[in-house]
Amino acid sequence: MHTTEFTVTGMTCGNCENHVRQEVGEVPGVRVLEVSAASGLLRVESEAQLDVAAVIAAVDEAGYEATTV
Repeated sequence: MHTTEFTVTGMTCGNCENHVRQEVGEVPGVRVLEVSAASGLLRVESEAQLDVAAVIAAVDEAGYEATTV
């Protein structure tokens, strides 16, 4: 498994986490993801090398901004 971590700005609550979880969960290759509004972190596990740009685009689609840690 490959693990990639992102900082997500703009999340303030559990509903924000759910929006990010839904969008990032649709990115091909994502197997496990953890998201926390409190820490502003998104941790994504994938079996192959992750398409970082696709994850950032998914977070953007959810209404937030992401950068790799």
